[in-house]
Amino acid sequence: MKELYRIHAEICKVFSNPTRLEILNLLRDKERSVTELIEKTKLSQAIISQHLSIMKSKGIVTSNRKGKNIYYQLTTPKIIKAFDIIREVLAERLRNN
Repeated sequence: MKELYRIHAEICKVFSNPTRLEILNLLRDKERSVTELIEKTKLSQAIISQHLSIMKSKGIVTSNRKGKNIYYQLTTPKIIKAFDIIREVLAERLRNN
């Protein structure tokens, strides 16, 4: 059981960074190339690559190469379900304050 809590905490670290949340949201519906993510976020390749590396190490995204481009996608749509639930809770909290 302790191992499950440890893994849970590791995955939740992905949700603790605004850049990673933005990337998650961009990957919500389809895979995207690193170039697309750079264009959408207006962040540098180094920053995007760093966050994607973290997300990949936690098992949140997978990657595949197509020609010169590397594409990322979510490992499971359940990640977005968790993302949306957290946003709903926060939105409710903001409305009630």
